[in-house]
Amino acid sequence: MTPNGTSALPERSMLTGRPALPPGRIDWVDYAKGICIVMVVMMHSVLGVEAASGQTGFMHVLVAFAKPFRMPDFFLISGLFLAVVIDRDWRTYLDRKVVHFAYFYVLWVTIQFGFKAPSFAAESGWAHVCLMYLQSFIEPFGTLWFIYLLPVCFVVCKATRRMPPLAIWAVAALLEAAHISTGWTVIDEFCARFVYFYSGYWLAGYVFAWSVRARAHPGWALAGLALWALVNGGLVELGVSEWPLVSLALGLAGALAIVTMGTLLARMQWLNVLRYCGEHSIVIYLAFFLPMAATRTLLLKTGLIHDIGTISLIVTVVGVAGAIAIWRAAMGVGANFLFERPAVFRVAPKKAQPTLQPAE
Repeated sequence: MTPNGTSALPERSMLTGRPALPPGRIDWVDYAKGICIVMVVMMHSVLGVEAASGQTGFMHVLVAFAKPFRMPDFFLISGLFLAVVIDRDWRTYLDRKVVHFAYFYVLWVTIQFGFKAPSFAAESGWAHVCLMYLQSFIEPFGTLWFIYLLPVCFVVCKATRRMPPLAIWAVAALLEAAHISTGWTVIDEFCARFVYFYSGYWLAGYVFAWSVRARAHPGWALAGLALWALVNGGLVELGVSEWPLVSLALGLAGALAIVTMGTLLARMQWLNVLRYCGEHSIVIYLAFFLPMAATRTLLLKTGLIHDIGTISLIVTVVGVAGAIAIWRAAMGVGANFLFERPAVFRVAPKKAQPTLQPAE
């Protein structure tokens, strides 16, 4: 740490030539992840309420503003620490980066189907419900596509780690700019998101250096955020934010903006609830669908609140808080397997990991 409380710039790794990552848990990363997961819950909550009611509210503007960077920043942050583990043997790597997420996907897609199956069956019969369940292992189901796609990104990064990084990044950027639409979620989202994941991995040291400078110069950082917000909002309003190359530029710029926000919040120790959400982002991601859907149904059917924007806001807050409550309740009653992977579902040597491996 420097005398003014900021971290020193990352030193360059002697092995890769890229800036090395700082050790330990990084406060701004948790803030950034917290912002990301709240935006994801907000998007699903707002769009769900608006689709069910046939109306739009004031929250729609926030969702539209965040669309260019909402998922890019999540993928970039997901790749930040990959350099620490990418050179592990394949067995250990696959255990931590593939089997780990596969366990939670299978578990929680089954839980989601358990809640939604009766309504599906009422529409098309139980035979179709069974077919839908089997299809969910090929075509990701609902909100869970992110943890389905992450292992794909991890495997591709490790398989190509000996190739020129610039070439990999260029191909990934071209895939994003192509706006590929096959109708298959894994293919389409991989093409759209992998460039951000790879950017987090390849350029991690520079992302941390960006954070250090933002912490050291908060005035300039705030000015940059204001300019970014104007440009991002303006391009969204003009309807050009999804144009080829424009979407890539806004995705990368937005990801850096979230890094900056997380850094400034960490510097001031403000909104610690966001940091807490970031520390438990996967927990929220897995469980928010239930309190979100229940609250949406309750508010729309009872008519207690008439303003769609207010309903959307309440559903968002309950989605986040409810997921945390479900996690704490599960831990309290011994249902740890809902959020921690038991040893029986490991493929790496037992001595390498604890008996239960948390979702994060």
